[in-house]
Amino acid sequence: MTSAPLAARLRVPSGPLFFPVTPYGAEGSVDIEAFRAHVRGGVEAGAAAVFACCGTGEFHALTPEEFQLLVTAAVEETAGRVPVIAGAGYGTALAVRYARLAEAAGADGLLAMPPYLVVAAQEGLLRHYTELAAATSLDVIVYQRDNAVFTPETVVEFARADGIIGFKDGLGDLDLMQRVVSAVRAEVPGEFLYFNGLPTAELTGLAYRGIGVSLYSSAVFCFAPDLALAFHKALNSGDDETAERLIDGFYRPFVELRKEGRGYAVSLVKAGVRLAGLDVGGVRPPLHEPSDDHVKRLAELIERGRALLREGV
Repeated sequence: MTSAPLAARLRVPSGPLFFPVTPYGAEGSVDIEAFRAHVRGGVEAGAAAVFACCGTGEFHALTPEEFQLLVTAAVEETAGRVPVIAGAGYGTALAVRYARLAEAAGADGLLAMPPYLVVAAQEGLLRHYTELAAATSLDVIVYQRDNAVFTPETVVEFARADGIIGFKDGLGDLDLMQRVVSAVRAEVPGEFLYFNGLPTAELTGLAYRGIGVSLYSSAVFCFAPDLALAFHKALNSGDDETAERLIDGFYRPFVELRKEGRGYAVSLVKAGVRLAGLDVGGVRPPLHEPSDDHVKRLAELIERGRALLREGV
């Protein structure tokens, strides 16, 4: 790991934040060599960070042993060029176990997933995430989504807690996010990082930028890094014309296709990686594969997006 603080390395990324898929071989076991190639290709293409074994990487489907193997491989392949952030989730005890495995593997930080199943009060959620942050030396980004939704007051406490450096929003409530950003700004000195964590974050990138959230996760980078890089450059340089052209011609139709199947935020992305030429296998149950028609439509959308890039040259 580099000695530079994780927050400083993530603050102004030179490229998209990369959330690699987890490849499986013919027998269903983790294909570690394909994963290494996937991570290596993403870093070489311009990823600013690698978020290994998170939502797109099927954290929910991995054993602790597989998780540690994959995080170790991501750390080795990045070789300190970009930070590696690993997922951690389930109940507090298991989340701490995954956190310690990630620390042993050499990760730079943790993306803290929602607790398993339960719908908890703010007091219990605050205790869960602060205990997770205290369990290792790794910096933690709290992920808001599903059953983990926070009040601005709770996020203020996260920002005050040792080890919690950021907040990733997968809910999409911009009113709530504006109140969160405002409350933390007013109550906690120093910088706290915010991330747009919606499944295809580029679609809402302009809206989130408007409330000061420019960091985002890019699943599209997994299979079409050229499109993801072009959008990232446009968003961060104020080239809204290019950003809107990509939203209208690629990202909105991609999101509409993604919404046609449950779990497509993972399985459709994996299909895209296969279309790009890397055999990463399918998804593990309970997720399912996209239909042949949907994969065909995805291929057409990718080509349409690239045609838009050519038109803009």
